[in-house]
Amino acid sequence: MDNPLVVPELPAGEKFILRPWRLDDVAVVREASEDAYIPLITGVPPNYSDAEGAAFIQRQWSRATDRVGYSFAIANTGDDRAVGQIGLWPSPHGRASVGYWVAKSARGQGIACTALRAISSWGLERLRIPRLQLHVEPWNAPSWKSAERAGFVREGLLRSWQEVGGERRDMYVYSKILSDTPVHK
Repeated sequence: MDNPLVVPELPAGEKFILRPWRLDDVAVVREASEDAYIPLITGVPPNYSDAEGAAFIQRQWSRATDRVGYSFAIANTGDDRAVGQIGLWPSPHGRASVGYWVAKSARGQGIACTALRAISSWGLERLRIPRLQLHVEPWNAPSWKSAERAGFVREGLLRSWQEVGGERRDMYVYSKILSDTPVHK
């Protein structure tokens, strides 16, 4: 068996950190399960129970164990409370998909943008993945604005790209490559 991927701790600005999930992060899973949209596009259970919350966290761990990708809890540096999720899912074709969500109680603080900057720097510079990409529905302006502030470039609209909530939905496609990142000296 291949060695599992290692999900490190990554600083995300001064106020947040990306870190591996822990079982005591179930409170953010509970809050996300109450959101009308997050369970439709993620593995967050739509009907929360403590068992379902723990199973969600265990699935995040299995992504690294099974070498599928890196799932991080986004946490406050002050109290280490999880406020969201971000993940990087490499493919064998020199690219990786990025997905993220922020709990409703933590929105409006720039968390998604900060987490996207941290994970994209790590993915492009440290893991040497040539291309990162993400998909956002056109109506979800807070999400695509976060992607743009984090340096992702909108490449176009993919019509009827994905099924969400039982219907086909259009998605903007965004990418970020190493040359999009400012040079660090």
